[in-house]
Amino acid sequence: MKRQISGLYVIIDPTACGGRDPAWVAQRALEGGASTIQWRDKHRPHPEQLDDARRVRDACRAHGAIFIANDDPDVALELDADGVHLGQKDMSIDVARPIVGAGRIIGVSTNNVREALAAQAAGADYVAVGAIFPTATKHDTRAANLERLHQVEIAVHVPVVAIGGINRSNIHDVVHTGAQAAAVISAVCTAEDPAAAARELAAAFTAVRRFGNR
Repeated sequence: MKRQISGLYVIIDPTACGGRDPAWVAQRALEGGASTIQWRDKHRPHPEQLDDARRVRDACRAHGAIFIANDDPDVALELDADGVHLGQKDMSIDVARPIVGAGRIIGVSTNNVREALAAQAAGADYVAVGAIFPTATKHDTRAANLERLHQVEIAVHVPVVAIGGINRSNIHDVVHTGAQAAAVISAVCTAEDPAAAARELAAAFTAVRRFGNR
């Protein structure tokens, strides 16, 4: 049975790690409470990034966290990842599913209810919705907002992951929409202490589980 995405979802992008070892940043994020780690390297050829990606994967396994590969189902398979995340311009779920198999997670980037419902109908295991807030990490994002995030959360039955500009100042607003997870890059990867940053962000979900969405 596939595991459900929930809580703090940290995207490890080596270019956002400020020259620090991305596997160390991932390890610290996991120590702080990240429940899912996505490996995302848009700059290096795949063979050059596999060693770092495998070390991040191994850290996830040691912490019982979910490990997701970005964009490429073949890389997800090579890394024995728990799943793959696909953008709107990436391979379709219909093509990716036979590659990764029925037992792996497929997540899809969406921007609105229509795209989220289409992804769910195609077999997505979770949908990411964004960009909720302005972000400098990705330059090809489409703007969304908290209201749209909530609309998607109501419309679909798969987990919803908020993404885009999420940090300590706004994560509570995200959690209170009902989103099951929040994906961050800069808020953890650029933090002086990634573990402390992750701990503070993950605590927003812990508080909701404990006290309810009030």
